[in-house]
Amino acid sequence: MPEPFVLQCAYHAAGRCRSCTLLGTPYDRQLADKQARAEAALAGHPVEWAAPFASRPAAFRNKAKLVAGGTRARPTLGILDGRQHGVDLSGCGLYEAGLDEVVGSLTDVVGDLGLVPYAVPARSGELKHVLVTHSPDGELMLRFVLRSHGQVGRIRRQLPDLVATYPGARVVSVNIQPAHAAVLEGPEEIVLTGDQELTMRVNGVPLRLRPRSFFQTNTAVAAGLYRQARSWVDEVDPASLWDLYCGVGGFALHAALRPDGTAREVLGIESSADAVDSARATASALGLAVRFRAADATGSLAHGDGPEMVVVNPPRRGIGPDLARRIEASGAGHVLYSSCNVASLARDIAAMPGFVPVRARVFDMFPQTEHLEVLTLLRRLP
Repeated sequence: MPEPFVLQCAYHAAGRCRSCTLLGTPYDRQLADKQARAEAALAGHPVEWAAPFASRPAAFRNKAKLVAGGTRARPTLGILDGRQHGVDLSGCGLYEAGLDEVVGSLTDVVGDLGLVPYAVPARSGELKHVLVTHSPDGELMLRFVLRSHGQVGRIRRQLPDLVATYPGARVVSVNIQPAHAAVLEGPEEIVLTGDQELTMRVNGVPLRLRPRSFFQTNTAVAAGLYRQARSWVDEVDPASLWDLYCGVGGFALHAALRPDGTAREVLGIESSADAVDSARATASALGLAVRFRAADATGSLAHGDGPEMVVVNPPRRGIGPDLARRIEASGAGHVLYSSCNVASLARDIAAMPGFVPVRARVFDMFPQTEHLEVLTLLRRLP
């Protein structure tokens, strides 16, 4: 029998980073513990559990969220320590192949750009974060988060050198985040390249990602999640489906066609207008009649109205009591709930007593941490 996989990390061993809270725990044990937590959250319901969908235990992240630190001459990219000083993690083993090389070279690139890292204790400097997303096609979205507009021109002037260094750079942008706060990005995005979107090709669906749009951090597991969702939707075979919190349309576009190629009536609802524009462009490119609407998910369902099936993929706080009540009072016969927080999932299910969870599966989006994703199929009680 092979030895259980245990990720080794020099940063963790040296006490420089503790972000991977489960490092040292064999991966099989991590997966079993997450499955047990999910089952406990839905205890008392007649749930048929599919086997958990495992990730690669290392080299799985498609994005890097790097805090800038150090000095102009010697920048660091990684995290901040307890004194709010930069800790360089450019050799982190969590980044997927291709992204790891980019992250490994970024400190030199930032140094060449001449950007002064933001010093939290002194509240001085410009560069706060560097955010990189890597697509399945090997293309990149590269974002520089600055405190002000002062250094935008510097990055713009050196854009040809950046693209020469990273030929796969499809989108390069600057985000302005002026607040002295632990906030990753601000509301203003300045795209410097002609392309505005990065294509994340998942199960043959070319999802389009703009700089401030959400996408799962683990492409391979996200692909598995969408395949499972499509399979359960096909089993229910609703004539109409609404995807709430649809983002760039992952669930909606995967559910648009039946196995025989006939179309379902599908509507995606998302508060981000940029994400909706991207989802519409993907649907058009694929020749799908999926509709998308920029609106608040909570107010989308009226009493007794709505589709035969509802898909929800909310943030960690869950859908909340208001939307739960609206789904409960709607005409939907099934709910497909994708959750990154089993506590809010359990609360939301309890707020919909007219539904019972019947199928569920754990998807391990974030190995080496306590985080997990659970896909749950709920059926309305007769």
